[in-house]
Amino acid sequence: MSEPELTTEERVLRMMKSVLTSVARDTAPRPGTRHPLSDNTIQGIRECLMLISVRERELGEEHGRDMSARPRYIDEPKTEVVVPLNVDTMKQGLKKDSAD
Repeated sequence: MSEPELTTEERVLRMMKSVLTSVARDTAPRPGTRHPLSDNTIQGIRECLMLISVRERELGEEHGRDMSARPRYIDEPKTEVVVPLNVDTMKQGLKKDSAD
């Protein structure tokens, strides 16, 4: 299933989120050193990311997109159970039942 086409606003929001998180990651200080960004700038980045997330959720709901998706880890237990079916074996069982 392909992802629905995003609006220009959604693409802008994704890009802004990507750039802001990259800035935060690139400026992260080593343990024991002071952060190069001021506390006000760090708080501003947090607030921008929060506003972006809220707007993305609003746009997703507006366009009927499922916003509950989240990443899954390999070792995370699965909630669904897959039952393999062998159609040929089932057909043979039906033939035996009808012959009786």
